[in-house]
Amino acid sequence: MRWSKTFIPTLKEIPKEAEAISHILMLRAGLIRKLTSGTYAYLPLGWKVLYKITQIVREEMNRAGAQEVLMPAMQPKELWEQTGRYASLKGDILITYQDRHGKEIVFGPTHEEIITYLVSGEIRSYKQLPQIIYQIQTKFRDEPRARFGIIRTAEFIMKDAYSFDADWEGLEKSYEKMYTAYQRIFERCGLNFIAVEADPGMMGGNVSHEFMAPTENGEDKIVVCEDCQYAASLEVAECALPTGNKSQTIDTKVLHPMQEVETPGVSTVEKVSQFLKVSPQELVKTIILLANGKEIAVLLRGDYELNLVKLARYLKTENLILADEKTIMQVTGGPLGFSGPVGIKGIRLLADYSLKGMFNFVTGANKRDKHLVNVNLGRDFSVEEFGDFRYFTAQDKCPRCGGRASLKTALEIGHIFKLGTKYSSALKANFSDSDGKEKPLIMGCYGIGINRIMAAFIEQNHDKEGIVWNKSLSPFEILILPTHPHDSLIKEIAEELYNRLREKEIDCLLDDREVSPGVKFKDADLLGIPLRLVVGQNFLKKGLLELRLRRSGETSSFTSAEAIEKILDKIKNLV
Repeated sequence: MRWSKTFIPTLKEIPKEAEAISHILMLRAGLIRKLTSGTYAYLPLGWKVLYKITQIVREEMNRAGAQEVLMPAMQPKELWEQTGRYASLKGDILITYQDRHGKEIVFGPTHEEIITYLVSGEIRSYKQLPQIIYQIQTKFRDEPRARFGIIRTAEFIMKDAYSFDADWEGLEKSYEKMYTAYQRIFERCGLNFIAVEADPGMMGGNVSHEFMAPTENGEDKIVVCEDCQYAASLEVAECALPTGNKSQTIDTKVLHPMQEVETPGVSTVEKVSQFLKVSPQELVKTIILLANGKEIAVLLRGDYELNLVKLARYLKTENLILADEKTIMQVTGGPLGFSGPVGIKGIRLLADYSLKGMFNFVTGANKRDKHLVNVNLGRDFSVEEFGDFRYFTAQDKCPRCGGRASLKTALEIGHIFKLGTKYSSALKANFSDSDGKEKPLIMGCYGIGINRIMAAFIEQNHDKEGIVWNKSLSPFEILILPTHPHDSLIKEIAEELYNRLREKEIDCLLDDREVSPGVKFKDADLLGIPLRLVVGQNFLKKGLLELRLRRSGETSSFTSAEAIEKILDKIKNLV
């Protein structure tokens, strides 16, 4: 293509609304333009990159035996009501509208209900299983915090796949196929990625893995052990028991008498620890919550943060929220900020493992402006249920090997789930097994954010000048840059090489614009095309062309007679 005939609106300045490097560079390189919050138009170069990504995804899904379909984006709310997700997601991420007949339609954020309904009328026998069906389609979510360009949007492109098996053993095989296919997809795209244990979230099921691309502007945190293979999202990362706490006993002689102390207007961990001159590790927080509408209390060391995902999984509930001030007063007798475990009755009491081994600690007194000091578990109150209810911290060791574990910022690019019968049971997607009995289909779900692959790649592959594409995703393989296209000889050679490379089916961009060489070189680095062929003064003086690799900066010179062979060889060896 000729630059003068191509819509590539590059920008010199950094757009004010852009924060993430991928957002900045995609705007400056003319890949995208914002329409409204959370919605973007993909310009020719951006669409070429997306097309290449979808082709890689399609090839690997087909290779794994999946079959491509296209399902409606507009979905009847009744299917969502049958699975219970309409009530839980309406007013949250669901975008709906009412048609002229008064019927409410859901713009699909995902397609579990639709695919399950579809196969429920078609798959009747175990002989038709297994099946893996996928699509590449636009999704819609009422995103509360659209940010970072195309990383978090209200409208996005997703590859979503669904597997159907007769039993759990079959699901394991389908899950492994998709896991392997995802590895191949992200490797072919040139991404640095990590597969981590994850929370199924609104999708349901009991097992899931996220594929994470470590980036500075990632929205997620992951825990990665440097000594073993353990990796997990922060929501599910396990916390090991404090050293020695399994068998540790405390000498009763060191237990001081519990006392009530005045803490006027002091309620937060930070302020209480400063006021009483103790460390946050010597405080115990009492957090009141509602689990399925019933009050519970969870105890946690003062410097730790409660992990609602872990707690919800322990309680086997999807309905878990923090209690309001009125409920806290009813349960504890005291206001928010002064809750404690001593004297609480008629409520389920749970404690994080971090309390084991603690003694003479500080808690709320369930009275305004009062706390208790020298509180001790077993003497002053008792707990029957302990569990891992906190977030992993940078100070924690690996829960599997005890080795060094670190927190990394990452961007989710794929997520796979073992759904089981959550949707098939709700929508009566049953089949006749070999024993003649009717059973619900065993399902899996597998998603990839197509847009996010592009953003993640740029986050991981850029320098101060611009994007650094690889061969797999670059909108072009080579940029031909005549420095002075008004010079007849330079123009003639550039045109000749452009045409000959196109005959060889090489995707070329010819910068035939009547602008200064400086502007051309700046734009070339910004776009990040892997190879740049310069036809300039060196050719006029010495008859030499210059080929530069964008990633390494390596250059080589050769005559026009050698050009095609040299260029083809470089392209062949590009990564």
